[in-house]
Amino acid sequence: MRFIQQLLICALSLGAIISSPSFAQSNYPNKPINFIVPYGAGGGADSRSRQIAQKMSVILKQSIIVDNKPGAGGNIGTEFISRAAPDGYTIGMGNFAPMAVNKTLFGNLRYDPETDIIPIVLIEKGPLVLVVNPSSPYKTVQDIVAAAKAKPGALTFSSGGIGGSHHLSAELFEQNAGIEMIHVPYKSGSAGLTDLMAGNVTMMFDQMYSAMPSIKGDKIRAIAITSKKRSPLLPNIPSFSEIGYPKVEVLNWQGLIAPKGTPKAIIDQLNAAANEALKDPALRELMLSQGNEIGGGSPADFAALVKSESAKWSAVVKTANIKPE
Repeated sequence: MRFIQQLLICALSLGAIISSPSFAQSNYPNKPINFIVPYGAGGGADSRSRQIAQKMSVILKQSIIVDNKPGAGGNIGTEFISRAAPDGYTIGMGNFAPMAVNKTLFGNLRYDPETDIIPIVLIEKGPLVLVVNPSSPYKTVQDIVAAAKAKPGALTFSSGGIGGSHHLSAELFEQNAGIEMIHVPYKSGSAGLTDLMAGNVTMMFDQMYSAMPSIKGDKIRAIAITSKKRSPLLPNIPSFSEIGYPKVEVLNWQGLIAPKGTPKAIIDQLNAAANEALKDPALRELMLSQGNEIGGGSPADFAALVKSESAKWSAVVKTANIKPE
């Protein structure tokens, strides 16, 4: 009887050890990881998420399942991440708008990007390009500013929707140039670009990876880029900074995030795996070919970026009195 009691005590002790958080972390990951993308399938965020997930699954030796949860400007998927169990088995892509813009824009989010989410690592940053129709009379930023000041409200710009990087880049430009233009929002960036090519709007700030094929095909003409320096892909196109608008610097970014409460050991393990994935030569070549800056770094680095971007875009949204659709 005494021997049986000792066996029972040992079994209970072993069970407690296995179920403890520290044991679970040391054994992480021991089942598939869900990777939430707050946008639809086929877009830039979805494609990059699948590429990163595939690389990380090899490094972590565990399946990573990509799950698209689009809607409400990225809010639905981001909220889902914030409310998931903080055990490292639900992570996702945190993007520019839902992480740094939508709190101010919507005002009633059901998650707080600063307190309900843990940044894991920055994946990439990419500039936007100010483009016009090839037949446009505007050859430079100075041409656009002069025309806009001569006839306030006569020029138009398209975007993929209110509060996105297309829209806010133009608002930032307006505020720094002291001009007023008309915003024409579309349901997607591609729709806005299509109407620009058709000559129905004056200009658009498009993400570089999206604009490059049309620029190369002479379907649109690039005028300026929102990175601090010129891009190697467009060496003849000036940055806004070099032509007198240093504050018109916009980098659309995204990175890995996890719900609040996820143990630091797991965050660090995911951070290490993502940093290793970003060293992959094929992935690096792809990202650079799209005009993006490759991310990486610590969770603290990414958290600092989110904080600074939130402050910047909150001011732009309030100054322009932008309201959601």
